Amino acid sequence: MATTKKLAALRSLMKSIPSTGEKIDAYIIPTDDAHQSEYICSHDDRRSYISGFDGSAGTAVVTFNEAFLWTDGRYYDQANKQLDSNWTLMKDGLPTTLTIGAFLAKSLVKGSKVGVDPKLISFRTWTPLHKELDSADCSLVAVRENLVDTIWTDQPTATSNKVIRHELCFAGETVQKKLESIRSSLQEKQAEVLVVTALDEIAYVLNLRGSDIPYNPVFFAYLIITLKEVFLFIDNSKLPHDFTVHESDNEVKIDVKPYDQVESFVAELVEKSNGKFWISPTSSFCLNNIIPKKRRVQEITPINLMKSMKNPVEVEGLKNCHVRDGLALCQYFAWLSDAVGRGEKIDEISGADKLESFRTKQQHYMGLSFTTISSSGPNGAVIHYHPAVETNRPITKDEIYLCDSGAQYKDGTTDVTRTWHFGTPTVHHKECFTRVLKGQIAIATAIFPRKIKGQMLDTLARKALWDVGLDYKHGTGHGIGHFLNVHEGPMHIGMRIAPDDPGLQENMFVSNEPGYYESDNFGIRIEDIVQIVKANIARDFDGRGALAFETITMCPIHTKMIDVSMLTDKERKHLNDYHKRVFDTLGPLLKNINDSFTYQWLAGETQPI
Repeated sequence: MATTKKLAALRSLMKSIPSTGEKIDAYIIPTDDAHQSEYICSHDDRRSYISGFDGSAGTAVVTFNEAFLWTDGRYYDQANKQLDSNWTLMKDGLPTTLTIGAFLAKSLVKGSKVGVDPKLISFRTWTPLHKELDSADCSLVAVRENLVDTIWTDQPTATSNKVIRHELCFAGETVQKKLESIRSSLQEKQAEVLVVTALDEIAYVLNLRGSDIPYNPVFFAYLIITLKEVFLFIDNSKLPHDFTVHESDNEVKIDVKPYDQVESFVAELVEKSNGKFWISPTSSFCLNNIIPKKRRVQEITPINLMKSMKNPVEVEGLKNCHVRDGLALCQYFAWLSDAVGRGEKIDEISGADKLESFRTKQQHYMGLSFTTISSSGPNGAVIHYHPAVETNRPITKDEIYLCDSGAQYKDGTTDVTRTWHFGTPTVHHKECFTRVLKGQIAIATAIFPRKIKGQMLDTLARKALWDVGLDYKHGTGHGIGHFLNVHEGPMHIGMRIAPDDPGLQENMFVSNEPGYYESDNFGIRIEDIVQIVKANIARDFDGRGALAFETITMCPIHTKMIDVSMLTDKERKHLNDYHKRVFDTLGPLLKNINDSFTYQWLAGETQPI
């Protein structure tokens, strides 16, 4: 069904919602932010179905006369290419762009109703939207019947794949120990019940992994933890045979209930007790609204912070998987530089496939962690580009090639970006690349007080670009999961204020990824994963604690793209020391597998400058 017909069908339902006969004047189709998963399964890709825009972040709004899409700077170029004439792009994040609530309050007449599926919008998103509409005498209403599902005649079925155990040798902590920590936090908050909806949090606590969502090893479920019991809401057929967790001397009993009974169960618990319920404001409005306001502890769950601070086994696993991943990356880039240099026909898709083939040979490999961003020339300027048949470009000696990729391993998750030029980069290319590199090194070498917000470090990454009026429209760093979501919070490094950011702490792992992009020309990004460690300095900020970053990504940075005259002695030493560590780590491994071809390439790429 063409976009015009889809919008017509949706507007017809808006005139009279089938289940209630109620009329709404606008309908909001959000990315499902109630499960806090960047990727979604094809069954839930409603915004893409109605608008044609398939970026991981964005909200569609349909009125009787117009259709709008709000998305952030990472996706401006992509949205402009994917939206047709029915849609108006609203560039979220620009000072001139109104929020959805403010825009609708200004555009709609008094008494108008705006509908949204309450299961797909978080309480945190609902609240300001409701206030902005209410101030204009408009109302936000929960429409239980999803209108896009009603018109989507060939909607894919929801995924319901088997769940696997995440073995203790990789997880590092038993379910019992995690539950003890959670219940201790509940008691500190004087709460009796924790309601968990974030899929990666559920997988983490239960030492389970799934495949219901592409690239994210999670499964559809809800979890409720009380001071004495654990309830898992899931399709029982998905669980391992004779599901019981036996990871310590103390058996953990988990009561399994049907997935669709979570709302009624929470309502029953509310009726049975007078205690408080801990529920994240990032959970759905639907579940939050069941709990009386005075009985809600509305904070991010204790699991969120536990998950971000890796235990010793997880730390070791993340380091090890980045070594193996670096081996695969070097094999790919060595092969690619040779093939392109010989004039072999390689394109973005065949390149991405080749990289995946190298990764599949690595120990503990479980799949990619996101769609490989294999982008040549102007496609590199689309920040979250993914190659498709319609946009596929050759990888040549004439254009910059940006490759952002990652993998899921049983012992960790990877995410790395490198930018290459297999011919002769221009002076402008080298200046832009070097300014990005200077920012990347500034983050990599930063020393900072414990629990400082990542936002405070962000300008370090941008200063060399800002000095000449350049910038990039994405964050500088995100957390990374341990065989979990490639993007995870609650910490981040970026310009925006993250309401749940607890500050940077030891054994968190974040990305370090400044970039620069010129529309319809090229893109540059350099991304490593860094571990937060104790800083080796004499003082510690009056007892607060001094922290630093240690890079765990193992892949050379393309020195051909660097204008060495722009680097300070400290910056040059840092890069040379990093390249020596990469060569000393990967070189012996390449010798062990008799890969002399990649070994010679690596030796060349890690020569000191």
